[in-house]
Amino acid sequence: MNPVNALQTRPEIAVRFRHTRRRTLALCEPLTAEDTMVEPTPRALSAKSRLGHTAWLFEAQVLREFLPGYRLFNPRFVPLFDGRPSAAAALSRPSLEEVLRYRGYVDAAIEELLERNPGPRALRQIERAVDREEQQQELLLAGVLDAFFANPLRPVYLDELDQTQLQVEPAGELRFKEFSGGLREIGFDSDGFCRENEQPSHRVWLNSCALARRLVTCGEFAAFIADGGYLRSELWLAAGWQAAQANGWRAPLYWTGTESGWSIFTLRGELSLAALESVPVSHVSFFEADAYARWAGCRLPTEIEWENAACGQKVQGNLLDAERFLPAPAEELLDEEAPLQQLFGDCWEWTASMCFPYPGFKPRGSDEFTRQMSGQMVLRGGSCWTPRAHLRATYRGFLAPETRGQCSGIRLARL
Repeated sequence: MNPVNALQTRPEIAVRFRHTRRRTLALCEPLTAEDTMVEPTPRALSAKSRLGHTAWLFEAQVLREFLPGYRLFNPRFVPLFDGRPSAAAALSRPSLEEVLRYRGYVDAAIEELLERNPGPRALRQIERAVDREEQQQELLLAGVLDAFFANPLRPVYLDELDQTQLQVEPAGELRFKEFSGGLREIGFDSDGFCRENEQPSHRVWLNSCALARRLVTCGEFAAFIADGGYLRSELWLAAGWQAAQANGWRAPLYWTGTESGWSIFTLRGELSLAALESVPVSHVSFFEADAYARWAGCRLPTEIEWENAACGQKVQGNLLDAERFLPAPAEELLDEEAPLQQLFGDCWEWTASMCFPYPGFKPRGSDEFTRQMSGQMVLRGGSCWTPRAHLRATYRGFLAPETRGQCSGIRLARL
């Protein structure tokens, strides 16, 4: 059985709402007004658009239905901030100051609603909008990294980590933890908040397997590159090989080859591979993760295997709350009975599972997640950009297999 998430009370939801809203603003503090206008890719929102979008979410999903007499801050903002990338591409107006006033107006209205002791439906919608804003925080950081990497000046989002934070021992030998097979229950099984694709809880048969105790490091992935990993078609799925050739992949996203070796661009600036050798490799696609696993004589875990390993473990690790903004090395543990390391945080972990609705799934509301699942692969565990409150052992992230813009990495499996 998975750990039960109890329904949150009004004071708990209020605290989470305020914390989430403050954190979104804090994540934008290192940015200039000009930075917030940059659209990193044609299908991604700028930081300013995300600030507006996360105000619109509370208007559209909460205030218009549950706060009598609520008036929109500006009806003309709706098509700008409803989440469609083409609608708000690199807009100079409204100004950043006006978007921030929009957020303040919405915040005051939510506070008024909370003071009126709203019912369960309204509280659940506030919780749902907070969950969406937490997701937007991770997307905001991904967009900043992409935009800064594309800038020839290579701006630094935050000052580099000091040497004491980068000086780590080389990663030890990759060891595995064995898990016995049998009948298991996966999926969300309480009355607390979850996303549609985490339900219903159901039983599955799990074969015995072994999962790596930590994530694959940059140094280990560099060995794959040096061995011609990107040039050997036999290591790749057919669609993956096609994507690698079409896009000219020769290393993970944000890696740059120099005369002195590889450098890696991060939110902490441009760092050498030597400084990050023991840090989990990130910004690899499913195709790259799968090819590496095959090169290493292993495979990627299924999402059932991952959830079975994570069941009962606390959501703790190098998450957004730690404010490192960069994956961290695993500790060397000798206890054979210890849980797997880096299950939560550092990098989202690609699995070998496609994202399908669970057996017995019944859509609710707009059924937004099942409509987005087509052709997507499941990721588990969150990253150093994911808020801790956003995650559960049952949380199912999903992305197209060629996606590299998120902080996604690799855990190996065998048997």
